[in-house]
Amino acid sequence: MGLLDIAPAGVVSGKDVYKVFDYAREHKFAIPAFNITTSSVANSALEAARDAKSPLILQLSQGGAAFFAGKSLPNDNQQASIAGAVAAAHYIRSIAKQYGVPVILHSDHCAKKLLPWFDGMLAADEEYFKQTGEPLFSSHMLDLSEEPKEENIEICRKYLERMAKIGVWLEMEIGITGGEEDGVNNEHVHNSALYTQPEDIWDIYKSFSEITPNFSIAAGFGNVHGVYKPGNVSLRPELLREHQDYVRKQVNSDKENPVFLVFHGGSGSEKSEISEAVKNGVVKMNVDTDTQYAYLEGIRDFVLNKKDYLMSQVGNPEGKDKPNKKFYDPRVWLREGEKTMVKRCVVAFNDLNSSNKL
Repeated sequence: MGLLDIAPAGVVSGKDVYKVFDYAREHKFAIPAFNITTSSVANSALEAARDAKSPLILQLSQGGAAFFAGKSLPNDNQQASIAGAVAAAHYIRSIAKQYGVPVILHSDHCAKKLLPWFDGMLAADEEYFKQTGEPLFSSHMLDLSEEPKEENIEICRKYLERMAKIGVWLEMEIGITGGEEDGVNNEHVHNSALYTQPEDIWDIYKSFSEITPNFSIAAGFGNVHGVYKPGNVSLRPELLREHQDYVRKQVNSDKENPVFLVFHGGSGSEKSEISEAVKNGVVKMNVDTDTQYAYLEGIRDFVLNKKDYLMSQVGNPEGKDKPNKKFYDPRVWLREGEKTMVKRCVVAFNDLNSSNKL
């Protein structure tokens, strides 16, 4: 039985999100989550998922959502980020089913200072639910890892109670992800702060399970955003086994991995680290830095190879009167970026063992 036998193609929500993650947990694979900044980037990830026969997570960061709306728009009250996230969600919903794969539509890191963005998206979810019986997004992430643990859990729980009413999954973070992303800079955080303790995971699991089973935890095991020199990042995915065993003992679960875990900062990770994390219950891994570069590669190489055809609208090595439209047409060079991003996405599906699971 494949995933499409239990979950539909297109954007999934509510019980279907749980089915997708539970299927990943039971079949020992994780789903890559790619950050979306344009419709072209979204299409690339969807194309790759179709080719790999894999489920897919498409996510928007606060900055990515603002970019989707347009960099010229004011964003002092998160209005551009809200509008961009909602617009991207409607676009993805309108096209995802055509690719024949289950898609989890997600919003990425939301720090405490960005809660107005979260509130705007959740309001859009509730409005869409009134109209259709399902939320606009499949899931959202709250990243309150910079706050005290008790406050982190309290705020997340309050939102989860509201989200559970309309079937929205919550991803939360405990333990800090190093590096820098979208203005949240943890590059100077001491290494010890990057590792979550089993007791922390249990406190979250116990609290949230009273409301709904639809949540996942991004636990810190040395994760860092971006790509760094080998040896500069000390990932310890074996620590995730301690989290699972601790929770399993508390609830007397028959599941090897009772907690849905998330791997942040997946770009540049060793395949052995990825495999160990998946074995220990990771069902989602963020991949952004690598796909950003992959998207650039195709465009970069096209421009370098066709430079003499891109210097003017008319005139190239084939003749001074030869038109160059077929070279500078955005549909030509953007497509080259899509093709190289597709290749990198397929690598992620294979690394996470999510290929051929439909």
